[in-house]
Parts: sequence; C-alpha cells; structure tokens
Amino acid sequence: MTGAPFILASASPRRKDLLALIGVTPDKIISADIDETPRANELPRDLALRLAREKALAGAARHGGAFVLGSDTVVGCGRRILPKTEDEQAARECLKMLSGRAHRVFSGVALVHPDTSISARIVETRVKVRRLETDAIEEYIASGEWDGKAGGYAIQGLFAKHIIMIIGSHPNVVGLPLYETANLLKGAGLCK
Repeated sequence: MTGAPFILASASPRRKDLLALIGVTPDKIISADIDETPRANELPRDLALRLAREKALAGAARHGGAFVLGSDTVVGCGRRILPKTEDEQAARECLKMLSGRAHRVFSGVALVHPDTSISARIVETRVKVRRLETDAIEEYIASGEWDGKAGGYAIQGLFAKHIIMIIGSHPNVVGLPLYETANLLKGAGLCK
C-alpha cells in the first residue's frame, strides 16, 4: 500500500459507506465545492464524467501529494439531465417523468494521483420504474428521501419497491460504482 494519503472529495455519506463495502476508508473526506451546472447541450454521461474529474482536481489543488477520488452521479431521461432535487416540486416533476419509463444513471469516477495524473471511468446503469400513481408519488414525497438525490429518488430506500428492472451496477445508482472504483484504487495501490 502507498504512503500517500487518500482523500474522498465528496460529502456524500453514501459514497463513504460504499467505499467501506470494499474495505477502503479515506484518510480524509472533503467537500469539493464546484459549480455543478450542466453546460449548454451537455449530455448526462459527459456531465457525470466532467464533474467527477473537477471534484477530484479541486480536492487535489487543496491537498497536493495525495490521492483524491471524485465522483458524481447523474440521472438522464433521454438527453435530459434530471436535477438533484432540492424541493418537493422538483422531486414530484422528476418522479412523474420517470413513471413507467426506463432511464439511465451515469456515475463518473476520477482519481487524481500524487503526481497529478488522473484516471477516470464512466459507468452506466439502466433502470426501469413502474407506472407511479399520484398517491405513490405523494407517499414518496412525504418520506423526504428525495432530498438532494439525483433524479429525485434513492434506490436504496423506499423507492426500491417501484423499480421493475435494473441492468448494470446497483451501487452505481446508489452513488458509486464499486467494481470500477475498486479497480482504479487497486491500480494505485490503495486497495487489494
């Protein structure tokens, strides 16, 4: 294992918990305060990878000589990027859009090395949601689980009962694709 510190540039408690599942504990967790606004005509896949890289680079700029992991998860419905919901109306709109449809969840993962080189991956998972009646949407809104979640839902919570199908990485939808992350960290000597 390397002697350089390992920093997670994400304030998401889910990402910390997911890293623990693969036996990795960051030396430090920081918030990477970057502008997450999508660029004009930016696709969901491109946004997820760009934000992961920017978070990792922002963390590395503050903590030189460390390994810094950045990640971001984006929900895409067609070419449309669904927001990280901050109020009930935004969550309601996302859930109505996802109702009875398949959508894609993209997570970018980027690792900045102490020598400032960067390794990055993008992971895509397809998710199909059952048709949601108004009462099901309102029940979920009342739970508050949607708060701050990409696309307005948390697959690891109450919303799981509305998922018909998932093709790809489940932890990717939670917020960090573990297989790809483990491979990046293993390549850097940060995990077995």
